[in-house]
Amino acid sequence: MRRWDFVAAYLQGDLETNEVVHCHAPPGYATLGADGRPRICRVEKPVYGMAQAGRCWQRSLFPWLLQFGFTQCKSDPCVFTMTRDISGVSHQL
Repeated sequence: MRRWDFVAAYLQGDLETNEVVHCHAPPGYATLGADGRPRICRVEKPVYGMAQAGRCWQRSLFPWLLQFGFTQCKSDPCVFTMTRDISGVSHQL
């Protein structure tokens, strides 16, 4: 069995076009605006710790795997397989 580890995988996804996510200002940034009100930030890319981060990465990865010939397992949709014939021997990837 072979598996891949993607470095910073959750940072590779994209938020949906109509998906708007806000958060508090990160440490080191001013937390209050000039008017004294708390400052919030609009998130443009998913980051670790966001509830949506895993789903964003999934939306990017799954179509890529299917495009390259992997088959999605029906009993566990997070598992993908690929069968290749190499020198007359069938290999399951």
